Amino acid sequence: MSSPYSNDNLRPDPDALLAQLQVQESLAGRGKLRIYFGASAGVGKTYAMLSAAHKLHSEGREVLAGVIESHGRAETAALLNGLEVLPLKQVSYRDKQLPEFDLDAALRRKPSLILVDELAHSNASGSRHPKRWQDVEELLNAGIDVFTTLNVQHLESLNDVVGGITGIRVAETLPDTVFDAADEVVLVDLPADELLNRLKLGKVYKLPQAERASRNFFRKGNLIALRELALRRTADRLQGDVQAYRIEKSIGAVWQTDAALLACVGPSPGAEHVIRSTARLATQLNAEWHAVYVETPKLQRLPSAKRERILKTLKLAQDLGATTAVLAGSEVGEVVAGYARSHNFSKIITGRSQRRFPWQASHSARIAAHARDIDLIAIGANSASAAEKPEEAGSILPRHLPMQSRVEWWGYAWALAVCVLVTLLATPILPFFDLANIVMLYLLAEVLIAIRYGRGPAIFVALLSIASFDFFFVPPRFSFAVSDFQYLLTFGVMLAVGLTITHLTSGLRYQARIASDREARSRALFEFARALSGVLQTEQIFETSGLFLQRSFQAKTLLLIPDDAGRLHLPGVIPDDVAHVAAALDMGIAQWAFDNASSAGIGTDTLPASNYLYLPLVAPMRTRGVLVILPHNRRWILIPEQQQQLYTFATLTAIALERVHYVEVAQDALVRMESERLRNSLLSALSHDLRTPLTALIGLSESLVLSKPPLQQNQQALAAALHGEMLRMSALVTNLLDMARIQSGEVKLNLQWQPFEEVVGSALRASGSALHGHQVEIKVAHELPLIHFDAVLIERVLCNLLENAAKYTPAGSHIVLAAVANTRVLTVTIADDGPGLPSGMEDTIFEKFTRGERESAKPGVGLGLAICRAIVEAHGGSIHARSGHHGESGAEFIFTIPLGAPPSMPDLEEHEAGAGDDTEQA
Repeated sequence: MSSPYSNDNLRPDPDALLAQLQVQESLAGRGKLRIYFGASAGVGKTYAMLSAAHKLHSEGREVLAGVIESHGRAETAALLNGLEVLPLKQVSYRDKQLPEFDLDAALRRKPSLILVDELAHSNASGSRHPKRWQDVEELLNAGIDVFTTLNVQHLESLNDVVGGITGIRVAETLPDTVFDAADEVVLVDLPADELLNRLKLGKVYKLPQAERASRNFFRKGNLIALRELALRRTADRLQGDVQAYRIEKSIGAVWQTDAALLACVGPSPGAEHVIRSTARLATQLNAEWHAVYVETPKLQRLPSAKRERILKTLKLAQDLGATTAVLAGSEVGEVVAGYARSHNFSKIITGRSQRRFPWQASHSARIAAHARDIDLIAIGANSASAAEKPEEAGSILPRHLPMQSRVEWWGYAWALAVCVLVTLLATPILPFFDLANIVMLYLLAEVLIAIRYGRGPAIFVALLSIASFDFFFVPPRFSFAVSDFQYLLTFGVMLAVGLTITHLTSGLRYQARIASDREARSRALFEFARALSGVLQTEQIFETSGLFLQRSFQAKTLLLIPDDAGRLHLPGVIPDDVAHVAAALDMGIAQWAFDNASSAGIGTDTLPASNYLYLPLVAPMRTRGVLVILPHNRRWILIPEQQQQLYTFATLTAIALERVHYVEVAQDALVRMESERLRNSLLSALSHDLRTPLTALIGLSESLVLSKPPLQQNQQALAAALHGEMLRMSALVTNLLDMARIQSGEVKLNLQWQPFEEVVGSALRASGSALHGHQVEIKVAHELPLIHFDAVLIERVLCNLLENAAKYTPAGSHIVLAAVANTRVLTVTIADDGPGLPSGMEDTIFEKFTRGERESAKPGVGLGLAICRAIVEAHGGSIHARSGHHGESGAEFIFTIPLGAPPSMPDLEEHEAGAGDDTEQA
């Protein structure tokens, strides 16, 4: 853990503090994990957890018992009374029904706190996760707090230590990172004598099982040692909490350590012991640590089983919190020392090497020769690995390796063929050339075979060349006897030169292949990034990513993109070569990977038995989809370099999808802006062009109504109707013109300090005809302060809201206009007891051309409320609507205007006098 303080002073490091804040923000919606930790079974972890749950339940906390393992203990089972218990689900396994924790039911129930006993429990085959701690991770990600229990022997880093103490290897383990990431660890401790007394009384196991346990695991010495381990591990955890608290509270400079550790991994079984020992040491030192495996040309020829074991060891290191890497080189010591220096590691940890010959230098000594300034720690073999054969458990970085198990017969066949060919070519030219030239031909054959087929066939052709040269060309010919002792020296030189050439050529060939692979990976990433940089459509990303991933990883791939609701779906067009991938994939697993932004399938902790790898495409803003991969070889997924490159491809794909998404958003915004501009221009033009003829029509209709002598009764009614429709159309045109003026920014506020009551009165008079037949109640607070607003525009807002209330409520409805002021704003409410607002339209009703009833005979084009919002927001206020407030019917429209600080009375009188003088002059 790095400190947020710089080295030269105690001022906080902004980058470290920002990273800490980002971590806290990411954990804000995550549930809290409390672990009840003990040295062994029977110390009372479940009892303590249930007791704490009862206390929280009595305080009003919602508690759900997800899964409780009482093991027949009556005292523990009695504590379940009064708590809600989640029913277990039945999982079919080998014709049996096994009760397991129901994760999906717990997520649907979503309590505030859930109790999940035995964190290290292994789930039955067919469950979503292999381990219960992975179920707990999903609960925490869903925002649910979890109480759980754990014994010290189930920690992965202590698994071999406990096995060495007790003689029993526990199969159910969990990574130490889960324990360290817990928000709280409660140590439940019990002295060994008291625990043994509980065991005798049958309070831990039933008596027959208790007797067996007392003779094996529950021996007093074992319990004392386990208790010490639990106390030490809890103390290490507490030290991390103290450091985190000092950082959070900015209490001086925290402890900064340079004790970074580098663990070396090899093919022997003892490598797992080295990894666990390094993990424990890193925890004690609170240090960063890496685990590396150096693949030399010799190690490339390991059997498949041993290569698989190396990959599993690297996966174990990764689970324990290490950063893993596979390095390539011909000299292990040089590569390890170079990696340690480039990453500033202060300690290198290896296994204790066994030498076959006294003069043979161990790998620890070779590493020390290249890294004299770095501490070297040799880990002794544990009891399990020490009992194995020396050739299997000797060195963590062995020099001598077993012979290649899979012989490439075709390489040796070519070596034999080339040797025969050289012999046939040299036979007719023997009278014309010296024997030294014949030797050169054989050496040339050795070089060619070494370059093309590697070390084994090259050594074979070297030995075969010496035998052929002796038999066919050295006198006496056609015999392995030699007439001159000097030919023996020639044979020795031929063998030495051949082996040297073979070694150098195969080494160069190996280095060239490694460099070629690295160059190919870099070129593939470059070409993929370049191809994605020019795509503008999601379909192009489908095609490009599928092509490059299939070509680079020899795997079938399929890209799943979510819809607007966040549900993944298959692409519309699926190529024929991946149709079988789409037919067999599990959309449920893919959806889980998308929802949790976590990988699932091969090489992961979630459903590792699946044939597919589900890789979420996590972009900077959100998860953009899931990449489904069907590899040609399952073991390929476990190779760290391949995983790293695959994750890089997935990240590039996610960024491309996000870029295309925002390109589409920008295009839509541009289209909307242009449409809005054209619409505003059209509104303004139409409004200006319609006002003149409308004014004339209103005047003519009014003249008809007031004509002398009066028209006949039926003609009078037609003239009155014509006049009313002309007035309504004039109001619509006025709204259109006002909206166009507001959108174009032509409206300038005439802000004055004035009483709000006067504007209410004028708005009621202006809306009198619209409010006819409705009951209007005014609730304006007494002694409102002076408000700084444009009286004409605010009157328009009140008129629009009152007319809107009258329009959408039946005759006789009750309309209330209320105004009240607090210390900051004036709040005005227009409420009615009509049918209320349509569901979900509380915000959209303020948009232009939006009406409460889409198909209605009521007049209007849906601009009144949009104008209200524009005017209110221009004053610095806000407006919103709601329906059925507090269970009542009707609708409410509420807007606010900032109060500000009104001037004093003398300043106000001078201001009004100045305004009057300006009016007279005008």
